[in-house]
Amino acid sequence: MKKKVLLMGRSGSGKTSMRSIIFANYIARDARRLAATIDVEYNQVRFLNNLVLNLWDCGGQEVFMESYITSQRDHMFRNVEVLIFVFDVESRDTEKDLYYYQNCIESIMNNSKDAKVFCLIHKMDLMPENSRLELFRTREMDLKRRSQPLSVTCFPTSIWDETLYRAWSAIVYSLIPNVKHLESHLENFRQICDAEEIVLFERTTFLVICQASSASASTGKQDGAVVPTASTAATGLQLDTHRFEKISNIIKNFKLSCSRTQAQFQSMEVRGKGFAAFVDVLTPNMFAMVIMSDLTVQSAATLLNIGSARKHFEKIEQGQFSR
Repeated sequence: MKKKVLLMGRSGSGKTSMRSIIFANYIARDARRLAATIDVEYNQVRFLNNLVLNLWDCGGQEVFMESYITSQRDHMFRNVEVLIFVFDVESRDTEKDLYYYQNCIESIMNNSKDAKVFCLIHKMDLMPENSRLELFRTREMDLKRRSQPLSVTCFPTSIWDETLYRAWSAIVYSLIPNVKHLESHLENFRQICDAEEIVLFERTTFLVICQASSASASTGKQDGAVVPTASTAATGLQLDTHRFEKISNIIKNFKLSCSRTQAQFQSMEVRGKGFAAFVDVLTPNMFAMVIMSDLTVQSAATLLNIGSARKHFEKIEQGQFSR
């Protein structure tokens, strides 16, 4: 199953850097050496066995942007599943940015009216920390107004922290066709394990696919992404609402460090005050992170549960279970 994804924005906004970090295993400091994209760079990224992202990284130079919204309009915007438009928060020509964005929105409405639209307000690390939220909310309100009648989801992002993983996890989540079905089985597995939480990560990118949480770690939805909202009653620890994306960022970089020493990341166990976390392979395309608050449960029991669930989740991934 192929899904066409357009990655657009003006030149220098950071599109190719974020794509390279998420999909090509670049680290942030190396991404700065990437050259500007010329015209359109096509990439096919396989997710979860049968989902292929047909990712079009579109050069943002003015000559190309004009071509996309005029002579190439039908070709560019036909059969699009997701449009991702990246804004440089430090841009000195916001009117031109918005001109191209609104033309892209109009083109999407005429050619792919059911497409999902995501706006990434990028390079937020360059803004003073105490003004980032207010700046983002102002930009978000303006973009939502200009996007009507289409619905748009906005994220503040930076290549230097977990915000990039939060945004792209939400984008990928919106593209997975059987994600609710997968979540249902994951919740059943969580209850069998008596786990506090279980999170699934895509094996290569380590983007969050979905998660299941106990009542004491109840969850909500924010901008289309899964966001935990409560503290864990069993441990008394306050849950970080961005912990999954932070874990994505940390383990992805740890995996890259392993590869540089000719080693391959397979699994991890971390114990802290009131919890034990296990990260292990669940299917050929997914890692599972199991969080246990009952420390009387032996590590071997949790690892055995993960191992026993592998064939079941492999069948789900291959579409062999309809419900």
